[in-house]
Amino acid sequence: MSATTTPAAAKPLPTIDPVSKGFWDLANRGRLSVQRCDDCGHRHYPGAPVCPRCLSKDQSWEPVSGRATLLSWVRFHRAYWEGFAPEIPYAVILVQLEEGPLMISNLVGARAEDVPIGAPLEVVFERATDQINLPKFRPLQG
Repeated sequence: MSATTTPAAAKPLPTIDPVSKGFWDLANRGRLSVQRCDDCGHRHYPGAPVCPRCLSKDQSWEPVSGRATLLSWVRFHRAYWEGFAPEIPYAVILVQLEEGPLMISNLVGARAEDVPIGAPLEVVFERATDQINLPKFRPLQG
């Protein structure tokens, strides 16, 4: 996904294109999804014009559980876009979705150093615009 910056947000936002449209349509309704090959069933993220396993063009966006495992994190101490300056420092995380694919996102609701690697997480959404609902992750609520 490419990024554009909007004056209102002052943060880069994803560009919705034909490949990613299904993901953003479901996210806009509060559902996390991954692309699934209609021919071989391979689940992958981010979306691609063809299946990375069998090269089929027949792809669908499939809602997933929203549960994930924390694999790694990094703390950003520099704002590469002005809109992030008030949030410095902030954590960027790598998670493995329960369904398999990896995703990069942000951690919310806890400090990264307080969440052990391997901890269960769940998706939450942060409304950025009328069309963009950003998936982020928080520690799984018991």
